[in-house]
Amino acid sequence: MTITARSAALTGFVQTLKALDAILDKTVEQAAARKIQPEVLLGARLAPDMLPFSRQIQLACDFAKNAAARLAGGDNPKHPDDEKSFDELKARIAKVLAFVEGIDEAAFEAGVARDITFPRGQNATMTMRGEAYLTRFAVPNFYFHATTAYAILRKNGIQIGKQDFLLGVFEA
Repeated sequence: MTITARSAALTGFVQTLKALDAILDKTVEQAAARKIQPEVLLGARLAPDMLPFSRQIQLACDFAKNAAARLAGGDNPKHPDDEKSFDELKARIAKVLAFVEGIDEAAFEAGVARDITFPRGQNATMTMRGEAYLTRFAVPNFYFHATTAYAILRKNGIQIGKQDFLLGVFEA
């Protein structure tokens, strides 16, 4: 079996976004049982200089969506970063899942061989070969933010484990 860009990246994005969606459900359930307002967790951080939980989810979504759009060469939908509830974060995940799952596979695979130019900060861009962009930039950033979101919840007492993060790995 040949490993494709889709199997190396997109399937992981989908699996992990679905896991994050399920983790959000568990978080709301546990917060209600413990009489914690779920929205309090949206601003939780691992360290004072790190981005809050809600931003970690937004960025994980953005890295999946942006990688899919940029490599496929198609439209890249914009999502304002204004989610203020778990339901709104779940809606964002759902939009990104639908987008990523609908990407044209042939166009995505062709993007690995093209140069990809993307913003780096407010006033700069960077160009990388598609393969390097995907494997050395987009995928690591996606997992960084997904893992950080998970860690913020664990630090705040939400009872989730590795199996929650790896949701679907062992299903064939």
